[in-house]
Amino acid sequence: MMHGSRPWQTGTRFKLFPQPPFLEAFQEPETVWVSPPAGSVGPGPADDRMYVIDPIGKQTSYGLKRKPGGSPYLYLPPWDGPVFPPARPNEGGHFDDLEVGSPEFEAAHLYGAARRVLDIWESYFGRRIEWHSRTDFDRLELVLLRDLDNALMGYGFMEVGSHFTETGEARPFSLNFDVIAHEVGHSIIYAEIGVPNQATEAGEYYGFHESAADLVAIVSVLHFDSVVDHLLEATSGNLYTLNKLNRIAELSDNDQVRLAANPSKLSDFSAGWTDEHDLSLPLTGAMFDIFIDIFHENLLDRGLISEHLEELSDLAEDRPELADLTQSLFDEAYRERHDGFKDALLDARDQLGIFLVETWSRLSPHFLGYDDVGVALLEADREIAGDRYREIIRYNFQRRDIGSAVVGPRLSPPTPGSHAFSTRTVMPDVPRYMPKLSYRERMTIAHGGRAEIGY
Repeated sequence: MMHGSRPWQTGTRFKLFPQPPFLEAFQEPETVWVSPPAGSVGPGPADDRMYVIDPIGKQTSYGLKRKPGGSPYLYLPPWDGPVFPPARPNEGGHFDDLEVGSPEFEAAHLYGAARRVLDIWESYFGRRIEWHSRTDFDRLELVLLRDLDNALMGYGFMEVGSHFTETGEARPFSLNFDVIAHEVGHSIIYAEIGVPNQATEAGEYYGFHESAADLVAIVSVLHFDSVVDHLLEATSGNLYTLNKLNRIAELSDNDQVRLAANPSKLSDFSAGWTDEHDLSLPLTGAMFDIFIDIFHENLLDRGLISEHLEELSDLAEDRPELADLTQSLFDEAYRERHDGFKDALLDARDQLGIFLVETWSRLSPHFLGYDDVGVALLEADREIAGDRYREIIRYNFQRRDIGSAVVGPRLSPPTPGSHAFSTRTVMPDVPRYMPKLSYRERMTIAHGGRAEIGY
């Protein structure tokens, strides 16, 4: 398995926070390596795949805009205005000695996190992952846009802002590994699966997008030893408890965007849906449960837990009265067996990563439904593991009503927080996202003029 080979320790060093630094357990960054050789990453940081800018005077994010006369146009990279001084490598070509808290460290952290996630998933794919904007842009522009209350991946760019607390404190997303990994996950799905057209798009495609991005973040963060160690020490391997793994994109010690371990079912959306993040929960929940079941199988194979405990853990998910007993048995099983539990978890991590890659390779964006994901996952299991996890996959998808429930229509227009439908993430070759022209613009075209729609 990959975790035995310790890749990228001969590349370029960065210091990254595995989880946001405002969380008590992760206030110190740790040193990681990314794949580009030392000396090949220039000021920015910048390499042949991506570059960071800290722009001066950039007032708005990239995306679909309107000119004063009403004409729509795509505002896309590159930024041609002034920028603050870039992060620069040291004499050895590394970025691991920048002062934490400085703008240069923030820029390096954004690059290092995005590059590490790309490295991780290229290792699972076994090949280079091309950006979905490759026909127009050689590299991805990573933008520090601190006043933006969001983080988003668009066509040729990733822009990260800040989460603003109730007291007005700004917590930069550039230091939130989960958020960056999630956005890179969106780009991977755009690149590897593509987008539907107006006649073939389904709501589940957009829920799938969010779910896949969350799973990219979950697998990626498990490549930090500190996260794995903290996770096991806090739970004794009972990963259904509220922990750092299933809390996606934490915003505070008690707040997160959503949970991977959740009770949502697809039938909850039979009457319709309003937000693709909510719609993603049944699929993310099913995949997280499958991951935990694979972890339990690995523990059983190593003789680290009993069949009774595995069964009890499954029951406790729906029977809260069994939670204390389950936790006490995990505490007993885990005691003085940290290394064995860790090895089982890292194997499960890599198994999930490979299963996801093989599943995604079998999917089409057209009329995509969660049942299609289940079928593709079963095919991947047959090819990779000889149907070993067939019943686990079938049970967890059926438990979420995937394959039996039909999702209703979208009930309201996209909100500002929508990523998949955001005009900021529209691609130039998907004209259906362009807003309708005004009456004046249509009359101009009809009389031989031309409305400006450029990028």
